[in-house]
Amino acid sequence: MEVTAKMVKELRERTGAGMMDCKKALEATAGDMEKAIDELRTRGLAKAAKKAGRIASEGLVVSYIHMGGRIGVLVEVNCETDFVAKTNEFKQLAYDIAMQIAASSPKYIRRVDVPEEAAKREKDILTAQALEEGKPEKVIEKVVAGRMEKFFKESCLMEQDFIKDMDKTIEELLQEHIARLGENITVRRFVRYEVGEGIEKEQCSFAAEVMSQSQNI
Repeated sequence: MEVTAKMVKELRERTGAGMMDCKKALEATAGDMEKAIDELRTRGLAKAAKKAGRIASEGLVVSYIHMGGRIGVLVEVNCETDFVAKTNEFKQLAYDIAMQIAASSPKYIRRVDVPEEAAKREKDILTAQALEEGKPEKVIEKVVAGRMEKFFKESCLMEQDFIKDMDKTIEELLQEHIARLGENITVRRFVRYEVGEGIEKEQCSFAAEVMSQSQNI
């Protein structure tokens, strides 16, 4: 199939990739739009992986305050150059990550950041729970392993599902932007405050409210 300018334009609009990259992806997939998107994603992730070791010392510290001032987040997101840090795309990415932290309350950035004692304590609790539930001993290890995966997914920012697109994780969101912006991007640190945190009170989830607020921005 002949690759037309209209097809290239459509692919660019759908992916944000460069014109030449879109043209090559369409040629490689005989004009199949969906396969071309997959092709671009594969290439982009490969490029992103190569950039992972590069020093990212520029970037932004971004704040997010939930409506009413009940939750506040500061997050430092790094890139390689001040030029990229000033782009609207990078600023939006940093803001989205701050919003993610407000909504999903991660405790760590990555799995490797979880202290050994914290992981062991969680595993011991989950093992005790499985025993209390009467799980057969031969399956307890598998049950606990599955629940530990859930623990890491909920506790680690990079493994959480992106609140604006639950089909991708925050790690995948970063990789997409690394591929598009051409620089290594990392989340270095964050702090999250919630009014009344640590004081016994009625529990509620702010994820839906955070998303509702974001749609009005």
